Amino acid sequence: MRITDIREAAIPVRSAMRNAVFDFSEMTTSIVAVVTDRMVEGRPVVGFAFNGTGRYACGATMRQRFIPRLLKEAPEALQDAEGFLDPEKCAAVMARREKPGGDAERAWAIGTIETAIWDAAAKARREPLWALLARRYGPGTPGGQVFCYVGGGWYHPGQMVADLQEEMRRHRGAGYTMLKTKVGGLALDEDQRRIEGVLQIVGEGSNLAVDANGAFGRDRAFAYADMLAPYALRWFEEPVAPQDFALYAEVCGRYPGAIGTAENLYCLQDVLNMIRFGGLRPDRDILQVDPPQAFGIGHFARIVQAAEAAGFSRAQIFPHGGNQMSLACVGGLGLGGCEAYPGVFGAFAGYADDARVEAGWMRLPDRPGIGFEAQAELYALMRDLAPEAAG
Repeated sequence: MRITDIREAAIPVRSAMRNAVFDFSEMTTSIVAVVTDRMVEGRPVVGFAFNGTGRYACGATMRQRFIPRLLKEAPEALQDAEGFLDPEKCAAVMARREKPGGDAERAWAIGTIETAIWDAAAKARREPLWALLARRYGPGTPGGQVFCYVGGGWYHPGQMVADLQEEMRRHRGAGYTMLKTKVGGLALDEDQRRIEGVLQIVGEGSNLAVDANGAFGRDRAFAYADMLAPYALRWFEEPVAPQDFALYAEVCGRYPGAIGTAENLYCLQDVLNMIRFGGLRPDRDILQVDPPQAFGIGHFARIVQAAEAAGFSRAQIFPHGGNQMSLACVGGLGLGGCEAYPGVFGAFAGYADDARVEAGWMRLPDRPGIGFEAQAELYALMRDLAPEAAG
């Protein structure tokens, strides 16, 4: 199995929503197609991925460094013992001649290509990616289903608490039991009213998480920690800047509930530093690394293993992303659950068009690879990039 071409296109996300830090009006994402010589039903197997949400398209570095390195490499050096593409070998080739440090500059460019290679490798075997990952990294998910929650509650112009409540009712009606809402974009008392409004919909505090997107300094983080503590929420996500480990340790020391973090950490070393110096508590806190943004699935699997060695259970890992790439990782590696983004991020949000959530759980798909082919709007963009694709 050989790579014959790798293509990238930048696509606008087209969203006016915002969190406490920024809006998405200029946001783009990179779609990648890895074309191979393996044929299925008369068409070449093509692996697809995109670089997630919340980070801009990264095609320039792909085209200048990472794609040429793969295309120049001897094909057999990129294969496993069975002759299929080996995504970890491909990632190692892309990382050649890269100076240590500054990982964010290349993490999601390499990771997106690596994830597309996983898609191709699973399709070539004619099996779902989650099943391939379960064999390679284990342990898989008993019962073939995963827990899903909604990452919602975004700020919109003119939004009232009643509007937020109506959004949350829709999510509950769609089968989700746990929801998340944004905080930090308004004054504390206004955010508190939002939280209490959502709690009227979801009931127990364990059914609600909040996300500050790293917006707070010390004083405001402490004020929100004190305000939130009585509600016993599922977690308080990213209260402060992603790499302010000392301040994280202070917040963890003050807030008795679970803290969620690491969606904006892009390599094993940064996650280890957060665990070592950020005050995280292995008995309760949540890790949220985004696989295609963190050098890809192989590197993400090493992060999971390192977190386990530090005392975290796989049930405490909820990858950021809200897409089928993260879904495959949760299903294959036996993690805590998936995020979902119903109605936001356009084509880049959510799962297969026929996916259903029942009492908070979603059954894993049986389609080969990641399963983008079952997302009509997104797959139309991908097929524009690789019209020769099988499926």
